[in-house]
Amino acid sequence: MTHAFLRNIMRNQSDPALSADDIVSFVRDGFIRIDEAFSEHIAEQARAILWKATGCDPDDCSSWTRPVVRLDQFGQAPFREAANTPKLRGAFDQLIGVGRWRPRDSLGTFPVRFPHEDAAGDDGWHIDVSYGYEHPDFMEWRANVCSKGRALLMLFLFSDVGVDDAPTRIRVGSHADIARQLAPAGEAGLTLRDLAADGFAGSAHRREKLALGKAGTVYLCHPFLVHAAQRHRGTAPRFMAQPPLMPREPISLCREDGDYSPVEQAILNAISHR
Repeated sequence: MTHAFLRNIMRNQSDPALSADDIVSFVRDGFIRIDEAFSEHIAEQARAILWKATGCDPDDCSSWTRPVVRLDQFGQAPFREAANTPKLRGAFDQLIGVGRWRPRDSLGTFPVRFPHEDAAGDDGWHIDVSYGYEHPDFMEWRANVCSKGRALLMLFLFSDVGVDDAPTRIRVGSHADIARQLAPAGEAGLTLRDLAADGFAGSAHRREKLALGKAGTVYLCHPFLVHAAQRHRGTAPRFMAQPPLMPREPISLCREDGDYSPVEQAILNAISHR
């Protein structure tokens, strides 16, 4: 990564959300953690809404009868505010490019994970594919090397998440492995079935990191980052949203002016070292 690239990303940033070191970390590792991205008060307001939607009683663990309850999109004020804080919007500008991403007016989905004896059966390694949703079989949904339809994967923590609270598992640097896997397929890309054919063995050598943090923490992840859920071994349910950030314009790996975003530069770095 060149000094010119970093100067370009940091230009006109009097109070940047992300430092130059953060940008380097994102390109290398495929994610960045932002503490206090939104307030704990907003998280508390959002949890009250989510608890009602689960149909469970927060004060009666006997009502927690399933290991995971999946909730869709929520557009109430706490969710809109969480998704659009100045700190996050500034980070989006730095990672995607000013004017290149679409603001969110809702957050979802929410896989609310409860302490439970039963396994949820959804803890395999994967990436979040980003188009082809019209196909009824989700294993036929697709991703391509330009990450059509997705600029970022985001993890919004609406509750405190410790090591026992089903934190998302992340394979550090795995976005590079997926970029190299997708590159030969070009614009057509690969299906999730194609990508998962070897159980994501191509990134099995990567160091594992847990998405821990206080309520209000957000992980901004490269769309190719390999990650996985895990069983809840704690005492309090975990509330986390995992929405995409949508691109306003397509991610490009061939910009005449060389004005590549960190998301794009990470892909270029990976496919130039095959």
